[in-house]
Amino acid sequence: MFNIVLFNPQIPHNTGAIGRLCVNSNVNLHLIKPLGFDIGEKAVKRAGLDYWHKVNLTVWENYEDFFANVDISRCFFSTTKSKKPYFKAKFKKGDYIIFGSETSGIPMEIMKKNENNMITIPMGKEGRSLNLAISAGIVLYDAIRQNFNEFDCANCEEN
Repeated sequence: MFNIVLFNPQIPHNTGAIGRLCVNSNVNLHLIKPLGFDIGEKAVKRAGLDYWHKVNLTVWENYEDFFANVDISRCFFSTTKSKKPYFKAKFKKGDYIIFGSETSGIPMEIMKKNENNMITIPMGKEGRSLNLAISAGIVLYDAIRQNFNEFDCANCEEN
């Protein structure tokens, strides 16, 4: 239904949690290298990610390859550098919701080219950012809420 994109993810537990989120929400996961960890079969088994084989995963060598293959007008860039709340974005089926590295965010040259599609999660003044997996869940489920009539829900009442 949607696509979650992680630029240069560094923390394997965040990516694992986002992978589980993607499996349970029928969402594709895109990882853009370099990755801060190994996602080979042996490493995934050792980490106990028994659902990882169910993740619809695409790994990109770099962001240039990624952007050459997607409709950039349907990409939303989640960042603390925006003033536009995520709930003001109008998500459509097939959109890409992009999150940056835990340590450095989305590269500035990409954000400067896509300011109109930058979104943020409102936060209080005391914090600087939310956990990556939590952020992905917040934004993704609002996108699902906006398009719920197209969501294939296994545990929902019929409307």
